[in-house]
Amino acid sequence: MSPNVADAVFWIAVVACAVAQVAITRSVLVARQPELPAGARVAPARRPAELAWALLPALAVAGVLVLTWRTMHPAAAAATPAVAEVRA
Repeated sequence: MSPNVADAVFWIAVVACAVAQVAITRSVLVARQPELPAGARVAPARRPAELAWALLPALAVAGVLVLTWRTMHPAAAAATPAVAEVRA
């Protein structure tokens, strides 16, 4: 596969992942609680936990995309230092 085609496929995958993640996050944020009958005792949904379970996989996918990019472009990855040096 030529590098241009591989880059195009990679960026299409990035856009698809981003669109899907925006949709997932939006659905978590705008989800409504079901109306319960009077006197029902049900624990309320934990929105922070729901949001975390929506965002943690996104961070994992972002990590995979970064590693994929570095594998696809080893010269560019070698040129960028992994750890920034601090000069006094």
